[in-house]
Amino acid sequence: MMTDGFYVADDGPGIAPEHRERVFEPGFSTDDHGTGLGLAIVARIADLHGWSIAVTPSEADGARFGVTGVE
Repeated sequence: MMTDGFYVADDGPGIAPEHRERVFEPGFSTDDHGTGLGLAIVARIADLHGWSIAVTPSEADGARFGVTGVE
């Protein structure tokens, strides 16, 4: 249970376990036409606020992005 933050989840295809550690790296994308900037920007914003962000599977088999450390 998350008590110091929030999360965003979806019911899409999710993120493969072997990619979860890299999805926040600038330039990383599994899409041939992707820039790899979107989640890197999200991670940078979280970092600038002193928050942490992690990706896990959602209850609907998609992706869940949990942000913690929010006061």
